[in-house]
Amino acid sequence: MKKVFITLFCLSIGAVAVHAQDQKTPPPPPPAPKAAPAALEVDPKAGKFKFDEETHDFGTVPEGPKAECDFDFKNTGKEPIIIKEAHGSCGCTVPEWPHDPIMPKQHAKIHVTYSTQGRVGQINKDVIITSNAQQNPMRLHITGTVKPAAPAPAPAPAKK
Repeated sequence: MKKVFITLFCLSIGAVAVHAQDQKTPPPPPPAPKAAPAALEVDPKAGKFKFDEETHDFGTVPEGPKAECDFDFKNTGKEPIIIKEAHGSCGCTVPEWPHDPIMPKQHAKIHVTYSTQGRVGQINKDVIITSNAQQNPMRLHITGTVKPAAPAPAPAPAKK
């Protein structure tokens, strides 16, 4: 009798568990699609960057010395360009930019320094410029390859 009671007890617990699994709540409805962000209006009179090149290829450079380049540009807009900030995509890429307004038809440059020390391999970095120009943010690129530095000669064995 005891075995029958235990068997019925286990079956009833199993039935309750199965029944509890059947009472699932329906999944929530999918979220409504977000409205596309409104396109920022660009002032047609705002300053406009015209770079001689937007990507600089260093080619193959040795590990150790810094690789440097200038991105020359002209303001082809009708208003001055004020560069608020320029930063590299990592700490190894450091830009320097003019802090004074760049007047219409005026030329200026962004100087970029890339630290090659300990960075053997491909260079593929960005410089992001935040300004009041029509192209905001403006993105410049540097590419190239860093070849390993020649190994230092082994010290001569000490003579006794």
